[in-house]
Amino acid sequence: MHCQPEQKTQVYIWIKNKQTCLLCDEPGDAPMALCTPCLDELPWLDIQCPVCALPLPVAGPACGQCLQRPPAFERVIAPWRYAFPVDSLISRFKHHQEWPFGRLMAELLAQFLHYRYDEGLSRPDGLLPVPLSRRRLRQRGFNQAGMLAHWLGQQLKLPVESHLLQRIHDTPAQQGLDARARRRNLRGAFALAGDVPVAGRHLALVDDVLTTGATAQALARLLLDAGARQVDVYCLARTPSPEAPG
Repeated sequence: MHCQPEQKTQVYIWIKNKQTCLLCDEPGDAPMALCTPCLDELPWLDIQCPVCALPLPVAGPACGQCLQRPPAFERVIAPWRYAFPVDSLISRFKHHQEWPFGRLMAELLAQFLHYRYDEGLSRPDGLLPVPLSRRRLRQRGFNQAGMLAHWLGQQLKLPVESHLLQRIHDTPAQQGLDARARRRNLRGAFALAGDVPVAGRHLALVDDVLTTGATAQALARLLLDAGARQVDVYCLARTPSPEAPG
């Protein structure tokens, strides 16, 4: 059963010179559906852990968790904190099938990644969307990570290998679980497709939000054990530490 929506038609008229801002409904001043004032007011991720992108109060070499237990992935690239209005946009895209919001955020993430590539960030050989379980895919009807990876691949001119990673066990939802419980929940949940080469490759996982990093850790470890050279994580937003104020 193929539940992923067809991507042959545009959800925006992206060739228009001007768009109507999706956040304030005012005419935009750029060839995307977001005006400059709303773009500037997004919760851009500033000071962060250089490994897992956790928002930090002051700059440092890495957060305490990454120093104590270095993750399998090399780094997380995320433009925003998981805060309003990005959290609302992701929810509307993910849970209400309002795909224009996902398309807009993927476009902005692609621009952010182009900027990072120009600064020296190494480009991966391919993009791998985080897989959904079959049950969750039937319920939702689409994999939001797959759609984000598809749009990113178009903008970045990178191949998207949607079937390399497989979720072989339906696990309980991760929401509400702490980091340790999330790691236990994901044991044995993922596998690699047997016919796709991984050895020596630099790959980037794509997802919407990174919370504890348990899913990214499990998938990155699986890829590295199969011989991958490096695994990065691309996502829209990073949640703050549960202990952080506000």
